Amino acid sequence: MKNPSRSIINLLTILQTVSLLAFPQAGFGGDELEPVVITATRTARTADTTLASVSVITRKDIERLQAQSVQDLLRNEVGFSVANNGGAGKLSNAFIRGTESDHVLVLIDGIKIGSATSGTTAFQNLPIEQIERIEIVRGPRSSLYGSEAIGGVIQIFTRKGNKQTRPDFSASVGKYYTKKVGMGISGGGQRAWYNLQLSGLNTNGFNSCTGKPFPGGAGCFTIEPDRDAYRSRAGALRAGYRFSNQTEIDFTMSRTEGDAEFDGSFQNEGDTVQQIVGGSIKFFPTENWYSTIAFGRSLDQSDNFKDGVYSSTFDSERDSATWQNDITFLDDHTLTLGLDYLDDTVDSSVIYNVRSRNNKAIFAQYQGNYHNHDVILAGRRDDNQQFGTHSTGSLSWGYSLNRDIRLTAAYGSAFKAPSFNELYFPGSSNPNLEPESSDTIEIGIRGKASWGRWDVTAYHTRVDDLITFDATTFTPVNVNSASIDGLETRLQTQLADWDIDANLTLLHTENKSADINHGNELPRRVQQALNVNLDRDYGKLSAGLSLHWRGSTYDNLSNSRKIKGYTTADLRTAYQFARDWLVQARIDNLFNKDYETASFYNQPKADIWLTLRYQPRNNK
Repeated sequence: MKNPSRSIINLLTILQTVSLLAFPQAGFGGDELEPVVITATRTARTADTTLASVSVITRKDIERLQAQSVQDLLRNEVGFSVANNGGAGKLSNAFIRGTESDHVLVLIDGIKIGSATSGTTAFQNLPIEQIERIEIVRGPRSSLYGSEAIGGVIQIFTRKGNKQTRPDFSASVGKYYTKKVGMGISGGGQRAWYNLQLSGLNTNGFNSCTGKPFPGGAGCFTIEPDRDAYRSRAGALRAGYRFSNQTEIDFTMSRTEGDAEFDGSFQNEGDTVQQIVGGSIKFFPTENWYSTIAFGRSLDQSDNFKDGVYSSTFDSERDSATWQNDITFLDDHTLTLGLDYLDDTVDSSVIYNVRSRNNKAIFAQYQGNYHNHDVILAGRRDDNQQFGTHSTGSLSWGYSLNRDIRLTAAYGSAFKAPSFNELYFPGSSNPNLEPESSDTIEIGIRGKASWGRWDVTAYHTRVDDLITFDATTFTPVNVNSASIDGLETRLQTQLADWDIDANLTLLHTENKSADINHGNELPRRVQQALNVNLDRDYGKLSAGLSLHWRGSTYDNLSNSRKIKGYTTADLRTAYQFARDWLVQARIDNLFNKDYETASFYNQPKADIWLTLRYQPRNNK
């Protein structure tokens, strides 16, 4: 494809024209309420008014797609590459817009999660039963959130109760002797709400890796042709109360305990814990001043074993606090001022020369509307205990050509402090690493009509002092820079009673380092990705099909090991056999495709899921 930008724009235009001519009266939700997103600006805005590239995955979407994991949901989103090391409970990394897997900031109910040692989030250990919605913001957000938000931000919101007491229940069975159950109860009153969720998963799994042992090893560096099981137990509680003066308090807590078997030469089993505890108080000091004080603690713990014998412990703790103030004036103008504090602590059987560091920050943001123009200006200054001060900023502009079409343009800078593993892990670290920094520009156009919605976004990112792993020294190093160019497009419409949601990502990454890898692609960033979701409602019966096409990529910096492209299809159906009861069936990898997202790590073959779901409707 010599000119992918022109080709996709032409394709989009054709699709729009065909849809408009063939189905001019199709009402694809043009009158539906827009979802409210918080993550893009740290303030509530509807999705169509935000200037960032955002996606919202609702509870309704999760159940419609019959997604079994967070990775299932992320791989369906524009701009994402997901690499999984061999099935359920195994290491899963998400790459947004071609950036590194640790260039994404992940929050649960506003609390920063992830491992301070590895710098990444264990998406494989996040139970999907607890999730109310997921907000995804693509593009740099360090000007609001600080370190890690180079590629984007993912915020997961746990389920929240309402006025009615409502139980819910689901039970699923699948291939590999997989059993999954979730149950909960939610409720409240005029001022209070609560939601309690419990879930469990047990699967025998399959052989996760077909690696090669030393010498000349690769993948998991061993041959262990056995089933690699995964078991997890999880619980979550969210509750809140709104006082008569509009002061609101909110409490959240979740915990997941997992036991994963995998293939490895030094360890092949891990017991993990992921936990968050936090809360907030929101109040109005004056009529135009909205203030929020929030705090939280997240834990990421793992005990590792080799053939049942204890090997190592890696625990990290993150304490965070925020004071944010939103001041509105002249109706269409908002000023946000805030303070952030983060403290990371490592407790490990491995000796790290430094075991803790903190980060203090001040941030400000202005949002203004001038007739057809919208402007957002944000800036932040971080003071990192190890790496000193870093200033980041962003400027976004939007122009409404009419009520249905908007142009956007944005610039943002970001940075990422090295993780504790990169700096201090014995034998494979580099204490002289510098923080990574980036600059991104993007332009976009989006529109909506009676037949549906569409958007196109193009962007360029340059990452300086990119941290990569040097295979010759087995240590991480800073390279000069890397460049990333991308084009993303999404189309939502309805044809012949079928809801269509399609997105396409075209990506070009290039290593700009002054070594033998100069000009190579960055590893595990799929250069072309297409997702198409088709759904139709027949009343009590519904049906759906998801297609996922991935181009090839590479698994290493030298581009000597290629990961082949592939296409998979998932088929699903659901039948509501009683007022509050639903039975669902899904076939993953319908055509039994053999593929990899990381070299030597296997992915599931054709897999059948059956789910029984109980969820009372709202009483009228």
